[in-house]
Amino acid sequence: MRKRFSILLLGFSIQLSAINYTEPVHDTAHVQKKDTSLGSFFRRGHFHGHSRTYFMATDNSGSLTDFHAMAFGLGIGYETPRKHGFSIGLSGYFIYNIFSSDLAAKDPSSKQSNRYEIGLFDVGNPSNHKDLDRLEDLYLRYGNDRSYLKFGKQHIRTPFINPQDGRMRPTLVEGLLGEFNEVKNLTLNLGLLYSVSPRSTVEWYSIGESIGKYPLGVGPDGTVSGYAGHTESDWLALFGASYKIGNKVKVELWDQYVDNIFNTGLAQVTSEFSLKKGSKYKLITGTQLITQTAVNEGGNPDSTKAYFGPNNSSLTYGFRLGLRNEKKWSITFNFTEITNQGRYLMPREWGRDPFFTFMPRERFEGYGESKAFNAVFSMPIPKSKFKFDLGYGYYFLPDVKDPNLNKYGFPSYTQFNFDLRYKFEKALDGMDLQFLYVYKGGIGESYGNSKYVINKINMSLYNLILNYQF
Repeated sequence: MRKRFSILLLGFSIQLSAINYTEPVHDTAHVQKKDTSLGSFFRRGHFHGHSRTYFMATDNSGSLTDFHAMAFGLGIGYETPRKHGFSIGLSGYFIYNIFSSDLAAKDPSSKQSNRYEIGLFDVGNPSNHKDLDRLEDLYLRYGNDRSYLKFGKQHIRTPFINPQDGRMRPTLVEGLLGEFNEVKNLTLNLGLLYSVSPRSTVEWYSIGESIGKYPLGVGPDGTVSGYAGHTESDWLALFGASYKIGNKVKVELWDQYVDNIFNTGLAQVTSEFSLKKGSKYKLITGTQLITQTAVNEGGNPDSTKAYFGPNNSSLTYGFRLGLRNEKKWSITFNFTEITNQGRYLMPREWGRDPFFTFMPRERFEGYGESKAFNAVFSMPIPKSKFKFDLGYGYYFLPDVKDPNLNKYGFPSYTQFNFDLRYKFEKALDGMDLQFLYVYKGGIGESYGNSKYVINKINMSLYNLILNYQF
């Protein structure tokens, strides 16, 4: 199917480019007629493309296996101009494995597989280096510059389903999405989805099938989770409302209902206030609350195969306090707590954490009775096109031998991130370069077992990414 799509997209592009772009010659004695041909209509559409080159390397401690990989990807998309409010969009993308270590091999001592680099390709098939193309967008859009409805395959960005732009391509969804901005300062989001193509995969799956493509962790009883391929869910509904009070306060409410599995609600208030009139410094604040409850049997009547146990629920809250110097630097101090009520669960296949304490290349999902603290400093380098972020955090998790509250057997850890970016201009406008270094140090007990260490703590992760969008 994907190869057929690639051929179709290439053929479609060639056909459009082959249309005669030269205006026809007319008798100057007559008024030139408006070109109403189909070719003229398509020429007013919008082509866009994205190339991405990504080098990643993991340096594990001691004799534990190290990994590396380099990937190149290229995609092209097209959206027709609007006609009576309607437009059609389509896009596709392919990925090529330039070189890599053996991503299917397991570390001899821990018996654990590669965790990070495989995400550049296909997590379902680590040996797949060739068949890495994907139909991404194929939708019908109706709307204007303020509001729209889109039906079909498309990109998405919500607190719980989002691009999670840490590998080659984002998570995509299929269904109906809408955004409405008809009331001043109020944005409403609605969605009804029935299919997902997770990041680091090349296929499309039903809602239930999409859960379990990433590592499963363990169930509350300590055995390997059995929900992969056994989670029953046909659809997902979401609602979001965002209201701005002046230019200072933003209030957000979100609810995500996953058929037959669980429901998640989020309430968040963020703000930026000047410390005094005319001051260039602004105070940053944030408060967040997330609740979860099971729906029916949590995905399967057999509790050993359920994703979200029928008796599970969770409560998470967080805070942010910071300072921003307009157009210069900002610093934030963040806190998140998942209470002992139960595990906070959200399929990692769908997106990154919405927590204030989120730091790239790690998640705070799958745990209960956990606390996180971090600080993030951001600053553009004066008289240059460079910008850097520094982040450091403490993540206190339950004991690795407590499967009821620690799904992935992850010890408590510290994390340091250094993120440096450069944005090109002029002839290379649209290109940006990013270097991200991550170090995670262990502060929790690993009991001398390397499976609690490899790809988790006492390790460095190097990322070098070159993007070009046109």
